[in-house]
Amino acid sequence: MIEIYTDGAASGDPGPSGAGIYIKKGSEQYEYQYFLGNLSNHEAEFWAVIKALEICKEQFPNEIVSVRSDSKLVVDVIEKEFTKNSKFLPLLEMVQRNAKDFPYFFIKWIPEKQNKNADKLARNAIQQRDK
Repeated sequence: MIEIYTDGAASGDPGPSGAGIYIKKGSEQYEYQYFLGNLSNHEAEFWAVIKALEICKEQFPNEIVSVRSDSKLVVDVIEKEFTKNSKFLPLLEMVQRNAKDFPYFFIKWIPEKQNKNADKLARNAIQQRDK
């Protein structure tokens, strides 16, 4: 099973944003950060999950995937498979399409204090872009 910790960050809402992804597979650890452009914080959170699934599709195909996010909104939308928000709907659909590439896909809400690695990566993505 692959454990994925995702976080999105935005400097302003909307503003320059980044995604941080921290992956654990057994004793191995992988870190990724992406500058996402001008997005809201919630959009960045969705993109972090999407990018994580894209990475896993390429590097860890056919694995069981367990995503952890500190965004209650994102976790709720993905679990309920529903949103009224027109900005979030295409992002939800991308998550659903990408999740179908794995035999099992789970998403779980975690407190911010358990998501420090992904948070740091998301913030670094914004800072690196600002330099």
